[in-house]
Amino acid sequence: MNMLGEDGRLNRGYVGIPTFLRSNYCADIEALDAKYAVFGVPYDEGSPFLPGSRFGPRAIREHSLRFSPDGIFDPATETSYLTDVIRQGKLVDIGDIDIVPSSPARTFAGLTETVKKLRGKGAIPVMLGGDHAVSFPSVRAFEEDIHVIQLDSHIDYGKYDDEFRYGNGQGFRQINEQPNVKSLTQIGIRSYRTNPADFYKAKADGSRIVTMPELRERGPISAVSHIPEGARVYLSIDIDAYDAPLVPGCVSAEPDGPSFTEMRSILEVIAGNFNVVGCDLVEVNPPLDVKTGATSYLAALTVAMLIGYIEAN
Repeated sequence: MNMLGEDGRLNRGYVGIPTFLRSNYCADIEALDAKYAVFGVPYDEGSPFLPGSRFGPRAIREHSLRFSPDGIFDPATETSYLTDVIRQGKLVDIGDIDIVPSSPARTFAGLTETVKKLRGKGAIPVMLGGDHAVSFPSVRAFEEDIHVIQLDSHIDYGKYDDEFRYGNGQGFRQINEQPNVKSLTQIGIRSYRTNPADFYKAKADGSRIVTMPELRERGPISAVSHIPEGARVYLSIDIDAYDAPLVPGCVSAEPDGPSFTEMRSILEVIAGNFNVVGCDLVEVNPPLDVKTGATSYLAALTVAMLIGYIEAN
């Protein structure tokens, strides 16, 4: 529950302009002076089944208003996260990139340029999708060597060509082909709709595919043990990485995924062992969500937790 703030306001979750966690809005990247820059990509033209994730960034922001203006607090560990980040203006929201309907190439070019500008200002891009097609144009903006970690129930490693390359199931093959991407780690893979040819192609290309049985048997530290400690990492979180009952507002949800506790442990391991230089969370589909917006709330909490864990290390 939100407490009385320094300005004397209660700031309930239904009050205020919905920037992520009520952070300051920065309309001009050239004037940006922050460690974390949240931005939305309301794009779902890459979804092969049901549209709606274009409304994800807005819904995630709205549900982030439900948290205290001073960040988040874990009663189990009596630990507060993000208090200094928010109070000191280290987190800003730059709004959404422009979407050019029926022209994914132009939309993605704008997305790549935005991430390049943010990196040029020394900020960590925190992208809210949108469907999972948006991860590739974000990753390709990075010029330094990085390792990519994908939390997902699907491998998104489909074939593509010059005309057919903007779907949400093809991005990680394109990501793995980037010369500065030193490894691809795909954690939580379990969908029975996986194309065997795509699966074996990913393995042949060197992807470290961690299925749910392996993750539960060996733990998250083992899943990322091949990545050098302290390495630069880009983390992509598909909300369908969570177990299906937790994410009713996701068209691609799959059973037998990580619980909230398991996901929290994964995020802690990644943030605690690597230098996270960029991240995204995708595939929240508000029109499919239950009336409470449970999926959007979970997405907002997941992003807040990740930033909190990064800041704590």
